[in-house]
Amino acid sequence: MIVPDPKVARTLLTRYATLRIAQAERERPETARELRDVTYTLCVLMGTSDVEEALAAADALLASRGAAAGEGLSLAV
Repeated sequence: MIVPDPKVARTLLTRYATLRIAQAERERPETARELRDVTYTLCVLMGTSDVEEALAAADALLASRGAAAGEGLSLAV
């Protein structure tokens, strides 16, 4: 099984959270489109079809990699 790059997962989680906040503050078509793109990419990267599952999988990946490196930082929203 291919393991996603934790750096890519962290970048996507950060972008997802930023876009969710931006969209909650002010709905804009451009932000909604970018959020859909990031959501899709996150789901593909994590091998899921549901964003909640993708977030949980990315968080678990980062937690396992962080624990191995002694960090343990969780970024899932």
